[in-house]
Amino acid sequence: MEKFEEILSKYELVKRRNKPRITFKKVEKIIGFKLPEDYKSFALNYSEFEDFIGEQNIRLWNFDEIIEINEEYEIFECLPKTLGIGDNGSGEFIAIEKLDNLNFRIVLSPFLIEEEAHIEIGNSFTDFLERLENGIEWFN
Repeated sequence: MEKFEEILSKYELVKRRNKPRITFKKVEKIIGFKLPEDYKSFALNYSEFEDFIGEQNIRLWNFDEIIEINEEYEIFECLPKTLGIGDNGSGEFIAIEKLDNLNFRIVLSPFLIEEEAHIEIGNSFTDFLERLENGIEWFN
């Protein structure tokens, strides 16, 4: 079991019954970068998630709807190296931001859609969930 699955297993997360309708290849072509393996594993095995982890409420969007949601919020248009993957229910979205060929980070950003507003909340999808579980505040 991957580390992120150990964390999420505490929250009655429902496993996917079917593969995602959209392929990783299609999403990666649209965003112009490869998705991190831990996030791909999440998207392949779970449809969505909404609950508190630690002190923070998070909602991870259904991968089947990821393109439509990002287009609706104009994330691709305004932040070409960013893929929104969820939100916190308080006006900010959670996203994967590509830093360079091998590195990503998970960021929290207001729906104002400007890169300068990004706050790093993890250096991987798994690290993001570990920080939440350990009660690390987003705005320290």
